[in-house]
Amino acid sequence: MDLKVEIDAGSGFCGGVIRAIGSAEKFLDDVPGRHLFSLGAIVHNEEELARLGRKGLVTIDYEDLADMQEAGGESLLIRAHGEPPSTYTRASELGFNVIDCTCPVVLRLQASIREAYARLHPQGGQVVIFGKIGHAEVLGLVGQADGDALVVEDLEMLEAALSDGRIRTDAPVEVFSQTTKSPDEYAEVCALLKYRLPAGLLTVHNTVCSQVATRHERLSSFAQSHDVILFVSGKTSSNGRVLCDLCKSLNIRTYHIGSEADIKSEWFGNDDRVGICGATSTPKWLLEKVAAAVEAL
Repeated sequence: MDLKVEIDAGSGFCGGVIRAIGSAEKFLDDVPGRHLFSLGAIVHNEEELARLGRKGLVTIDYEDLADMQEAGGESLLIRAHGEPPSTYTRASELGFNVIDCTCPVVLRLQASIREAYARLHPQGGQVVIFGKIGHAEVLGLVGQADGDALVVEDLEMLEAALSDGRIRTDAPVEVFSQTTKSPDEYAEVCALLKYRLPAGLLTVHNTVCSQVATRHERLSSFAQSHDVILFVSGKTSSNGRVLCDLCKSLNIRTYHIGSEADIKSEWFGNDDRVGICGATSTPKWLLEKVAAAVEAL
């Protein structure tokens, strides 16, 4: 086959993930032989996690943190997704040295939600967050409102919350989005709230990360300008699912793969233009390995 292969220049790690992984690598290089504990996967990509694990990064979860008795001065990395205040309190109690790699965009969003909650709570108002329930970033955002924020994942969930009174229509509401959600879907959520709430009660905050928003626009064009799209991301990546679904809606020959091992030759025809792209959690080196494997077909 004579395949023409192109890697999307804008795909790969976002700034927040680059910062977190760079901090982890610096610690592991500067303190050889020591482990660095990461609360949750530093990036939703199995290949990159395996690479960092070989360097000494150990992923723990919230249950591990709850069960610990003493950290013994070990270091704990807070990943780009951010954490609720309770996590920092627990890490301090255990004696962890905290390396905080919360993305600056997420930090600003957390501060905005804290400020909004302080305004709204005395008035009986509400904070609404458009995001994935249980997602690490969303857990951190809800924590900024002392757990008193409503998370909706889609229009159907929002409509249900309006219908059953979980979202009041007689008090102020401020709505925010998880930074990695679809800008178009967030716009639909905001439009429904504007329609259902009386004038003056709704405040919309534009909190989708600009890198994510730009990536949506670029991938729309990229998907349509190639015969086949290989979308490379970890299966647990929320951003990966959103972006892959976007590509598939515009190009039916879109395939979601985790690595070059998932490629099947029957996906391609002679002279196909193959586009390779990925999520904000997909490393460039993995995109390059996939491209090389396609070229070798």
